[in-house]
Amino acid sequence: MHAKHLERFTRLNFYFHDMLETEHPTSVKIINPPTPFGSTYMVDNPLTEKPYLDSKLIGRAQGTYALASQSDYGVFKMDFNFVFTEGTYKGSTLSLLGRNPIGDDVREMAVVGGTGSFRFARGYALAKTVSYNSTSGNAIEEFNLTISTLF
Repeated sequence: MHAKHLERFTRLNFYFHDMLETEHPTSVKIINPPTPFGSTYMVDNPLTEKPYLDSKLIGRAQGTYALASQSDYGVFKMDFNFVFTEGTYKGSTLSLLGRNPIGDDVREMAVVGGTGSFRFARGYALAKTVSYNSTSGNAIEEFNLTISTLF
């Protein structure tokens, strides 16, 4: 006998703070090639409820991103785990993978898995830049995720 699985959809909205130049950076360059192509960053970025760094912290984005195009320096390859540390999803994670052409108004990336409340997750993330400082490289991005899990 096979159990019938039902799908549950969850929608999440939060803000990602990528801080390269600050007293306590949350993104650091770990590979520095002679051209921008291949530049790679390790991140442990705060995730907040609102677009302000002093807003309620709900988790961290941990992983890497890299400049992945030889001709368009605005294309990043993203590889993140969203680790939830507060609220309903505390202790759960979501894994995100995809191409992030930061010049586009809205970018779509794949949610490819998760743990805890998000076990068997699949779905997509839409990212939009809220603010960007071209001098420091610091940025705030809004993420809207639609996730399907089995239960």
